[in-house]
Formats: sequence, structure tokens, C-alpha cells
Amino acid sequence: MDAGFPTDDAALVEAIGTANLPTLAMVIVQLTGDPSLMRQGLRFKRASGQRMDGGLKESQASELRARALEVLRAYRDGGLRAPPPPSPELLHEMMMFSLGQPVPPEYVPMMLGDMERSGLLGERARPSAPRAPRPGFSALVIGAGASGILASIELSRMGIAHAVLEKNDELGGTWHENSYPGCRVDLPSHFYAMSFEPNASWSGYYAPRAEIHAYLKRVADKHGVLANVRFSTEVVRADYDASRALWRVVVRDASGESTLEANALISAVGQLNRPAVPALPGLDTFAGPAFHTARWRHDVELRGKRVGVIGTGASSMQIVPAIAPEVGELSIFQRSPQWAIKSPDYFREVSAGERWLLEHVPCYAAWFRFRTFYTAADLVHASLQLDPAWPHPERSLNAENERIREWLVEYIKSELGERTDLYPKCIPDYPPFAKRMLLDNGWFKTLTRENVELVTEDIARITERGVALANGQERELDVLVLATGFQATRFLWPMTIAGRDGKTLQDAWAGDPRAHLGITVPGFPNLFILYGPNTNLAHGGSIVFHSECQTRYITGCLKLMLDGGHRAIECTPAAYEASNAKLDAAQARMAWAQPSVRNWYRSEAGRIASTSPYRLVDYWAMTREPDPRDFVLST
Repeated sequence: MDAGFPTDDAALVEAIGTANLPTLAMVIVQLTGDPSLMRQGLRFKRASGQRMDGGLKESQASELRARALEVLRAYRDGGLRAPPPPSPELLHEMMMFSLGQPVPPEYVPMMLGDMERSGLLGERARPSAPRAPRPGFSALVIGAGASGILASIELSRMGIAHAVLEKNDELGGTWHENSYPGCRVDLPSHFYAMSFEPNASWSGYYAPRAEIHAYLKRVADKHGVLANVRFSTEVVRADYDASRALWRVVVRDASGESTLEANALISAVGQLNRPAVPALPGLDTFAGPAFHTARWRHDVELRGKRVGVIGTGASSMQIVPAIAPEVGELSIFQRSPQWAIKSPDYFREVSAGERWLLEHVPCYAAWFRFRTFYTAADLVHASLQLDPAWPHPERSLNAENERIREWLVEYIKSELGERTDLYPKCIPDYPPFAKRMLLDNGWFKTLTRENVELVTEDIARITERGVALANGQERELDVLVLATGFQATRFLWPMTIAGRDGKTLQDAWAGDPRAHLGITVPGFPNLFILYGPNTNLAHGGSIVFHSECQTRYITGCLKLMLDGGHRAIECTPAAYEASNAKLDAAQARMAWAQPSVRNWYRSEAGRIASTSPYRLVDYWAMTREPDPRDFVLST
């Protein structure tokens, strides 16, 4: 018997009392194999966030919990046998019932795959390894964040020798580098985990940075990743040797520069790894501490100080509410306002009972994850596309997008209360989701504090004493924080990557980064990019999910090459152009691609280069396995 499963009913009752009821209902159906629960008049309201009761009346909720107790008691007393997989037809019915709305059928195979990888349907399913990895074949992975950890795990599974090159002295990527006050994941924690390593121990529905970092280290340790990592080792350049079908990679560490060789090169440096420091005149003259959020100075005391924060994006929205109560004065310099959605779960803790359910009750974690997946990402996708007949494209895109806008405006006003002077400063003039939708963690309430000022006047220059504005005023400061984001469209920068004919990626892209499915580029054999062009998520969803899709695709490419006895695999120009034409057509309809919108998603050439226009289920299907017709395989 599972040592964590209680032998007394009282403990079961206590845990069931904390359950997400739509998720609990799916546990009942799957453990019993009896769908009658869904066909007897019980109905959940349309899913929204992590709402626990599903909109049921208390009498209905009590009946459901009582039934769950019967089922879990029988499951416990019967020896804890794993449930059989539901049929695709039943699974689809369960999806729609639990969410209280229609769900397209293409989610069924994805859900089944997630259950298999989590081990719910027996032994954890993983892609098959190559028939026989070629002796001497090796790979290099650049970066030991979430994507690099995933790549290392899969390469080890395939029996491919590899090293992971990490510029920092610790793994974790962005979760190592970003340690500013208030830093936490801004999408539901239970979806921000690898499908084959679910985490039932998140303390909150939006986990703080330290827990995310600890989770990644725990996964890396479990799968032996650390044995392959070379820390404090930065890649300077990589050159492809076509005659030998391998990459020569120049690295720099404490002892100087050296050259490594490998057959395959996988970049896992991501998009948000190099801070963007604005070219503000006089920045180097400021007398006090000045630092970027990704280089937070923990040695700088903020209590009672006059602090300035430049930027009002995702990092700023987390930092400002966290430091406002302790600083003396806080000046926030805003270029444009941001939409931020109400998030009652942002600081809510996961109860001990629900953590137990997630860890010990079959199906619970899988269904909770699917609910999170759908409501936090793909559910809103249709509302982000322009209706050509919509009369007000400057403010919204379609009827549902307008409804979201009206709801957001009313919410912002309710948070600002009597501070009507802040309304024009805080309500954006662009459609919802045209820039990244943020989560309100007390931002609007914080702006109403007496020691906080939201400054919308343009910055003229930085002075020794503070920030000089275009209107001639100056804000004197003790500390200056740059919440100015990252070099998001300078992919693989500052590395130099030279391909088959000596041409660099930067020259090939000419200011417009593109890749086939965000992963491969013609002219660069055996090079694979994780979190590459057009794979960021602007409509919600987990980048860990996307990285799993890409890692599965990359290992499929390696298997295709090795099983066929080939030395190199290279994306064809035709596949590259076709996939990008399809992508650009989809992109043109999205909120963030509208000509009037200015955001950080655009490349130097003006094209949306960082963000994906697809539903997550679409990208999952596209990357399920590589199509051999998309590649040239050479011996």
C-alpha cells in the first residue's frame, strides 16, 4: 500500500474537503470507469482560474465529496490498483464536463500523452532511443536552465555523450539570475513543471522564485544532469566543419579560451537571458547604486531610501508591491501602461490536503494540470484574433476582446478607487493582450500609496542625483532600478554561430530571426534551438511545456539521423519558408501583431519574432515528430 495513503477515513475526508471539485469528479469517473456521474444532471460552470467549487451548490458539492470518499476508500482497501486508461471518446467527454464548455477533440491525444509521460497509465512512456548510437557521437548543450536540463535528460536517455555549458556558477537559468523581491512564476505552478516530473509540493498556486529554482535543481539531480555540466563556461563562438560534420565550439572559462568539438549543437540559452539596458544619457553618472532587475543588488539597503524604478513590465509589477512598504519614496517611470488581470490565487497557498491529493490520488494531478493548461492558455486564444469587421480595432479586436477590455477597465478603476487622477495613466489605449497580459499582485493598490508616484513624463537623462524629465523637473533618488527587460529578439547573442558555408546566424537573419518551428535553420546542420524564434508565449501557457515539445522534436531529429546512418541533418529551405509563411499568416491576426501596437516582440526588421501565434495544442501537434521530408540527411 502507498505509505502516504491514510488508513483512517477522517484523513481522507479532510483532504477531500480541500479538493478542486471538477478535478475530483474526474478522479471518480476514471477510478470507477463509470461515466454516469457526468450524465445525471450535474453541471460545472465554465472554468475560470483555479476556482475550487466549479460553481456547484453546497448540497451538490457535499454529495460529490461523499461519493469521492466511497471511491477513494474502495481504492485504498482494494490494494491501490492503477486505473485503466479511458477511451478517447470518454476522455473527450470528461474534458468537456470538467471544464463546463466544449473542448476541441484534438486535445485528446495530447492529454493521453501527458498521462503516459506522468506514469499514470503504467510505466512512463518516453520516445524510443536510437537503434544504436554511433560510437563517438556527441552533443553540446548551451545553457543549464529548464530547457538545457530537459535536453540533457533526453540525450542521456538516448545514450548520447554530451556536455552542458553554463556561463553561470549554478544551474537554473532565469530562475538563478532573477532573484529580485517579489519574483515568482506568473502562470499556475502546476503547469510550470515537466510532464514526467510533476511537483505536488508547490506551496502556492503561483510559486515563488526560490521554489522554482529548487525544483529545477531537484530534477537535474535526480536525472544525473550535474555530472554533464561545466559551470562558469561561456560559449564565444561555434563553427560548423562540413568536411567532418561536427561543430567546433570556442568556450571561455577561468583558465582562458579552449575549443570543444561535438556532432550536434543545442542552444538552450532562451530569449530572456541578456538584460536590456536602455541607452539613457548620463546613466553612468548616477551617484547611487544603479542595477538591472536580473542583476539585483542584495547588498543595497532600500529601507527608507528614495528609489526609482524605470519600467512597468512584468518584473516591475512584481518588484514594486514588494518594496513599496519599506522604501521612503518610490518613483515609477512609465513609458506605457500595462493590462493586468485580477488574480485571487496569486498569493493563495495550496492546502496540505490538496498537496496530498496531487501526490497520492491517481488522475488528480493530471486533471488538475489539464484544467490549468486550458484555462491559463488556449481558452483565451480565440479572443486574441482580429475580426476584420470589428469597428474599433484600436481598442479591441472582437466582441469577446471588448468584453475583456471592459471588465479590465472596471477592475482597474475599482482598485484605484478615489485616485481618479491615475485612471488615464493606468488604462491602456491598446487592445488586451496586444502586450503581455500581466497579473495584478497589488500593483494598482500600491500606486495609490502616499509614498508612491507613477511618472509618465518622458525621461530626458539620468543625472548624478536622479532622473531629469522632459518637462524640466528632476526626481532625486538614492537607488535606481532598471526594470527594462531583455534582449528578447537578439537570439543566441552575443555568441557567433557560423554554419555550413561560414555565414553566421546573425548575417543569415539580417535582423529578422526565423527558424523552422523555432528550432532549425537551413545552412546550419546539426544545430537545434530551444526557445528559439517565435516560441515565446504571449497568451498564457508554460514555456516548460513548449521546451518539452521542442526537446521531443530534437531527439526525433537525432534519432532520424542516427538510425539512418547519417552524419548530418539540415532543414530544407522549402520547409523553412513554408513554416514561416504559415506562421506569419497566423501572426497577422493576433493582437500583438497589429500595426498600431508597440511591444518588445518585434525584431529590428519590424516582424514579430519572439512570440508564437499558435494554440499550445497546435504546437504540440507540429512538433510531435519530425517529418523526414523537411530535412536533408547527409552521410
